[in-house]
Amino acid sequence: MSTEIESSETLAGPDERKRILEEAKVIAVVGLSDNPWRPGHSVSEYMQDAGYEVIPVNPNRVGKTILGQQVYASLLDIPKRVDIVNVFRPEQVTPPIAEQAVAIDAKVLWLQLGIANDEAARIATEGGLAVVMNRCISTEHGRLVY
Repeated sequence: MSTEIESSETLAGPDERKRILEEAKVIAVVGLSDNPWRPGHSVSEYMQDAGYEVIPVNPNRVGKTILGQQVYASLLDIPKRVDIVNVFRPEQVTPPIAEQAVAIDAKVLWLQLGIANDEAARIATEGGLAVVMNRCISTEHGRLVY
């Protein structure tokens, strides 16, 4: 079930978002495009430039690289620990992504600006993940960490 998005909508408050961004090292980006004009690309490039390892997840680009990194078909294919699962996909497809985030033992499910889903949030929180919805990770990084 979708959530009506409001600008203040998030489950992790500012202090927790700051802590998340300060502690995280690896961000898997679901829906990362190789098109530099797409928001997911520019946001991910910013996060990479800020020192995070960005892992692209895009089943349509498997076998390619985006931002110099190998692209994976799903979160389940990533061979290393992921701290944040950052999602650039429509809200209606986020519950299965939340399930995968729980399955790989990620720490955070982060739904980008304009994306919120109660079911995905429930799945993630019941799986022990912190949840951020309707927030741009690069904007929050610039505001809370830099």
